[in-house]
Amino acid sequence: MIKALLLLVRPVQTWDGIDRSARSIGYILLVHLLPLIILTSVAEGYGLMHWGKKQKGEMPFLKHYQLEEVVVIETVQTLLLLGMVFLGAYAAKSFAGTFHRRHTFRHAFTAVAYGCAPLLTLRLGDLSAFLSPWIPWAVGMVLTIAVLYHGLPCILKPDPPHAFGLFFMTSLTLAVINGMLRLVTSFYFIGRFPALEKAIMGIAGDTPS
Repeated sequence: MIKALLLLVRPVQTWDGIDRSARSIGYILLVHLLPLIILTSVAEGYGLMHWGKKQKGEMPFLKHYQLEEVVVIETVQTLLLLGMVFLGAYAAKSFAGTFHRRHTFRHAFTAVAYGCAPLLTLRLGDLSAFLSPWIPWAVGMVLTIAVLYHGLPCILKPDPPHAFGLFFMTSLTLAVINGMLRLVTSFYFIGRFPALEKAIMGIAGDTPS
């Protein structure tokens, strides 16, 4: 979360430091990305148990989730968010190659993993039972795009004429991927996927307490 704040208030200096450090994918995954996702998942899980989520229907109500169900939901979300970052990094590398620059996957992963920090941090807005899930998502996405505006050129170093194209395509890809993920999770929490709810509750029932 501190890195997300620094990327917003001191983007150039922070990205330069990230570029110079040249951390490995494993380091970024274990020290930056996974802890951030797990921390926000724990926070959301706490909100699901203590404040619940408003389910729509003929008789709207607040549904509070049991610990076992929360563990399954947040584990799935963690895996999906990790998949989003890896897929976004693969897309960024592909776009960089399209623009006649050769980079390793590490460069693309570094840019996307750190660039998504605001989006992941704003998951804390999902603690609220009444706040629309699209509000924290939209704010986080805008901030992520702003961060990537500085980060992609710094890490991937495209030719100047191709820098905006790389930024635009990568940002659009991340917005589409995460937007679809947000759509599915928001529909789940308002009760649009009863079959999926039953499946998750069944898995949660098989999970040792």
